[in-house]
Amino acid sequence: MPTINAGTGPGHSRPEILTRLRRTAVPWATPLYVGGIQLGAYATARLPGPRRTELLRAHSTNVANLRAGRWRTLVTSAAFVEHPLPLPYGAALLAALGTAEARWGTGRAAGVFLAGHIGASLLVYGGLRAREHGRPAHGPTEDAPPDATTQALDVGASYGFNATVGALAATVPHRGIRAAATGGLLALATAPVLRRGRTFTDAGHLAALALGVAMGAGMRRATGGGAGTKQG
Repeated sequence: MPTINAGTGPGHSRPEILTRLRRTAVPWATPLYVGGIQLGAYATARLPGPRRTELLRAHSTNVANLRAGRWRTLVTSAAFVEHPLPLPYGAALLAALGTAEARWGTGRAAGVFLAGHIGASLLVYGGLRAREHGRPAHGPTEDAPPDATTQALDVGASYGFNATVGALAATVPHRGIRAAATGGLLALATAPVLRRGRTFTDAGHLAALALGVAMGAGMRRATGGGAGTKQG
């Protein structure tokens, strides 16, 4: 009688077993990243106030830096935060990025994070530049005060976090749950943008989430509805 090795019969080919093992691998880049920005936050908090502000501003994706061609800030801004991460936010960041890394692999998860971070930063920059060009040519007035956002501190992981959450929601296998998750997240992100006291960061969060949903939908289509396949 021929012997059949466990896990190598019909429906249990070796490539399928290896794929399942890879999918359950423990994420390693996520804790390194979150731990790194947390340690960096504690380190920068010990700097004198002006030196700390100067450092954060040098890595901010604000209008002044991007207009001057300091495009490296599109990446380096994700490595700094203004203050140490609160425990709930740090845990949510670990959970979202860790889940993405476990499902898609380190390379794809990092790609979604960076694409959301950079894409949202550029969209916000474009919006601020357009608003800047729309101001009266004769200078600030009572209706158009000086724009403090030009030199604003704009660092952190929130854009990439929102993009990752959006992509995770858009790759949920069950259609009804997927629609509810993506619709609910987009509604929550839209609400702050509709407030009178909205900020450019609110718009950035919505843009990042929408980019993440679009990327997740693309991954779902590319894998025939099973976007949990790990690659990289």
